[in-house]
Amino acid sequence: MLPKYNILTEEQVQMIHDESIKILSEVGMEFEYEPAVEVFKKEGLKVEGRRVYFTKDFIEAKVKLAPSQFTLHARNPEHNLVCGGDNIIYMPGYGAPFIHEADGTRRKTTLQDYENFAKLAGASKNLHMTGGTMAEPQDIADEIRHLKMLYTSIKSSDKCFMGSAEGRERAEDSIEIASILFGGKDVIKEKPVLISLINSLTPLKYDERMLGALMAYAEAGQAVVIASLVMAGSTGPAAMAGTLALQNAEVLAGISLAESINPGTPVVYGSTSALSDMHSGSLSIGSPECALFISASAQLARFYGVPSRSGGGLNDSKIVDAQAGYESMMTLMAASVTGINFVLHTAGILQYFMAMSYEKFIMDDEMAGMLLHYLKGYHFDEDGLAYDVIAKVGPGGHFLTQKHTRKNHRREFRIAELSDRNAYDTWAKEKLDTNQRARRKWQEILANYVPPAVDAALDQKLQEFIAKRTQELM
Repeated sequence: MLPKYNILTEEQVQMIHDESIKILSEVGMEFEYEPAVEVFKKEGLKVEGRRVYFTKDFIEAKVKLAPSQFTLHARNPEHNLVCGGDNIIYMPGYGAPFIHEADGTRRKTTLQDYENFAKLAGASKNLHMTGGTMAEPQDIADEIRHLKMLYTSIKSSDKCFMGSAEGRERAEDSIEIASILFGGKDVIKEKPVLISLINSLTPLKYDERMLGALMAYAEAGQAVVIASLVMAGSTGPAAMAGTLALQNAEVLAGISLAESINPGTPVVYGSTSALSDMHSGSLSIGSPECALFISASAQLARFYGVPSRSGGGLNDSKIVDAQAGYESMMTLMAASVTGINFVLHTAGILQYFMAMSYEKFIMDDEMAGMLLHYLKGYHFDEDGLAYDVIAKVGPGGHFLTQKHTRKNHRREFRIAELSDRNAYDTWAKEKLDTNQRARRKWQEILANYVPPAVDAALDQKLQEFIAKRTQELM
């Protein structure tokens, strides 16, 4: 793994920390959920209504309780994931209510889309888990949507998946489903299987829905991504360092709550901060500012000794075009080379989190494969330095027929899975552009993918629980 690139100096990291502590101690954070406020009262913090004022010692002591890395356990142990350290976890987009088709049209997402993306992620060699709300199904009633998505994730892949963050009740449903699948709540508390995305309500708030989910997962020993999305210029100041300090304050407050509930709760420092475009007023995530927030967040997480999360293939484009490509590579590479551990939105996302695209999913998967290869760096062993074959070939020769080439090229070179490297005459026989090749590929993957089987008895228990909850909720 290559060395991590730092965007901030040590002094600048300390300045951000100090500014965040100042915000938390003098301005405070509002928690719109009484059980969370009660936790902080019991910890002896100053509380006025729903606003909590933190101390430096309290924040620093709580953050130290969080593990520097942890393992997420999958149904197939071969897909267990270590979050933290030098490890990187790529996963699909999250939360999109629309599908953007290759012809530029847009439609609402369905449960079939969700299933398709779960299968594409399951089949991928580059995406490490299937994710959470990869496409939010608009054809399923909101009350039971989380149940359908969780069951579909389990049936479509044996990789790790995410739990619902839509309030305490849905988090508890997620925990119950996971406990059925993995053998009990005591089992999953010892070996976490779920991770969920908890977002602050910028500036300086957490709402009841997110706090309820956070507390449920912390009590159950499951992992939580504590994330802040500050829109510089609207929900945050039009100042990069100030926005970073605000984001950091919100994340630290969330981590301190998780560790107050259950010391040692696996947490991930999360950033989705970007800017408000001053011309349109829209969120812009395909920007160099977003890449800077990603890079700084990785460094801040290392400062606190916890894993980090950011976005991946982020962009503002409405279709799969050159803009989608160059913006996505900028943000995904920023996440990869600066040491982000948990990369949400690696594949498929368009239009500042609003849409998913099948074609872009395949293109982003190719980019993820390219970056994973890039992160491996060089081999400096005998074969890697290749002196003997260089001496054998000598001046003016070539290496195509050498045994060393046949032996080493697959280790040293990545085989492109989507990019076209053929000669012009070969390409000209079909003249397929990248969108067309991606469309052909995702259709072939879905046509040939066979989901890993779920034990019949477990499947029956899952269906019975979901049927019971559906009846209660509808």
